[in-house]
Amino acid sequence: MSFHDVRFPTDLSFGSVGGPERRTDIVTLTSGFEERNTPWAHSRRRFDAGLGLRSLDDLAELIAFFEARQGQLYGFRWKDWADFKSCAPSQEPSVADQLIGTGDGANQSFALSKAYVSGGASYSRPVTKPVAGSVLVEVDGVELTEGANFTVDTATGMVTLDSAPGVGQDIRAGFAFDVPVRFDTDRIHVSAGAFNAGQVPDVPVVEVRV
Repeated sequence: MSFHDVRFPTDLSFGSVGGPERRTDIVTLTSGFEERNTPWAHSRRRFDAGLGLRSLDDLAELIAFFEARQGQLYGFRWKDWADFKSCAPSQEPSVADQLIGTGDGANQSFALSKAYVSGGASYSRPVTKPVAGSVLVEVDGVELTEGANFTVDTATGMVTLDSAPGVGQDIRAGFAFDVPVRFDTDRIHVSAGAFNAGQVPDVPVVEVRV
């Protein structure tokens, strides 16, 4: 997949509207009961980048970013201001935030993920675009040092330890992360006069699988 490892300007994404979507197939039986199924293992996020624009300079910055990505051709990083940390948005990531694996004495690589838990049910979301320098890791309660004890591939979200954790040892991590997205349109349609009057362009952005 074509992807540029660059983040959409955060001052423009702040104020945007969006969030996760799911796809559910629903069949209503003759009895009135329903059969529900989903073809998606993971949710997909959508945003409107146009709602974060506040000035003509913002619009020019958006157009430059759009042109550099060649419309829908190249993906990029997006900061979801409502969900961009391994913890609550008001808190700072902690080394113990997320369980990302359990040692088996052989495996040294573990994929970052974030768990969403409610009412006894949970969903584990893969995190493939961690923010460089933000990842904290501990093994069996002992915090490790990036560069000395582990490395992080910020293009895939894989954490590689310098040695395999022992059998049954928990590997936990805290981090900040971006969403891999692309523009969901090949056109930005706006007039400067309408923009000054308060009419912002519709600039849809959609999450991509990486």
